[in-house]
Amino acid sequence: MIDLSTATLLLVDVQVGIDDLFDSPRNNPQAEENIAKMLVVWRKAGNPVVHVKHNSVSPDSPLRPERAGNAFKPEGMPLANEPLFEKTVNSAFIGTDLEKYLKENNVTDLVIAGLTTDHCVSTTTRMAANLGFNVALVSDGTATFGRTSTNGETYTAKQIHEINLASLNEEFCQVVNTKEVLS
Repeated sequence: MIDLSTATLLLVDVQVGIDDLFDSPRNNPQAEENIAKMLVVWRKAGNPVVHVKHNSVSPDSPLRPERAGNAFKPEGMPLANEPLFEKTVNSAFIGTDLEKYLKENNVTDLVIAGLTTDHCVSTTTRMAANLGFNVALVSDGTATFGRTSTNGETYTAKQIHEINLASLNEEFCQVVNTKEVLS
């Protein structure tokens, strides 16, 4: 069981350009607001906060380092003393020193939030669990977009979000909501 009172808050890709990556509606418009609420509580308690930033290598991506979309959203802006890990793939653990940092700081419990549910948040959650961390994933602190399958079937952002949470829950993490995390 995860100890939410001492867990490290791991924020994944809370970046301006995320909203420009997809041509479909997004779910959880309050995700960033919930992330901001958690940041206030974590910082006030003096608990660790770690940020992850996606530096895309795709030529047209708004998340390329030289583009405005690479910037953090105001709700998830790191403080100077908070560790920042920059990645170029979906997992925050690949090509970064995140695992090393967490282990050197005796972190066992993670609360993960960020964007998007079915990409970097899911991949990071899965890897964190596989590396032995206890993970709580904040359902209303993440969001995604609708998708069209290879056979042309359309899935809403809510469907994609809920299916991903269902796939992760009790296998790779404990799915919680902001209210549970902050209580």
